[in-house]
Amino acid sequence: MESEFADINLSAVAGAIADPARARMLCVLLDGRARTATELAAAADIGASTASSHFQRLREQGLVEMAVQGKHRYYRLSNSEVAHALEALLVVAGAERAPFKPNTPSALREARTCYDHMAGTLAVRIHDAMLSRQWLAADGRDYLLTPLGEAALAQIGVDVAQARQRRRRFACSCLDWSERRSHLGGALGAALLDALTRRGWVSKDLDSRALSITKKGERQFPSFFGQADEVARGFAQRDLHAAA
Repeated sequence: MESEFADINLSAVAGAIADPARARMLCVLLDGRARTATELAAAADIGASTASSHFQRLREQGLVEMAVQGKHRYYRLSNSEVAHALEALLVVAGAERAPFKPNTPSALREARTCYDHMAGTLAVRIHDAMLSRQWLAADGRDYLLTPLGEAALAQIGVDVAQARQRRRRFACSCLDWSERRSHLGGALGAALLDALTRRGWVSKDLDSRALSITKKGERQFPSFFGQADEVARGFAQRDLHAAA
């Protein structure tokens, strides 16, 4: 039965993409980062009320999803399949995407605290590295810590047993407000920051939420999370910018 309606479903999805304003919103979201309704409306050069109906259409067709972080609501692409389809269409259209440029102060953008866990560019890279190395496994909107991950985190003194006993979510995705991508939250995220602080890889600023990456941290982060991961590439890119 599904094959009989494939053409109808395709037409509905294509119709949702075809509107110029909705297409612009989708292209903005292609970098994998989330945006607020206000930001997407501005990017599409439309009003908030008009944008609301567009968001509903895109959600109905499974192209975007809404993420709630505190009092804020963000929109992002629903999954990688949507991103791949849009990328293919952009190749056909011969279009290029503009890179994401965060306006967060640099001292907070690289590393900071988010409640009791770590946020910022470094935290997002660590989150991605933990997933790619299969230390974490997705479990709905939460994460499971795999035996491989538990063994790895034990090497740097993360108290996983204590984190499991806390009356809160153990490990979850927390949307980073500067990177607009996920970092690790929950009790495990807090335990990880505590361990990194105790080991002297990061230090907390006394007057702000900023975290400083120590010289020891610069050496240890890439080696611990793997030279092939985003953590290592991120430090390499930073070193190149500093040299320039």
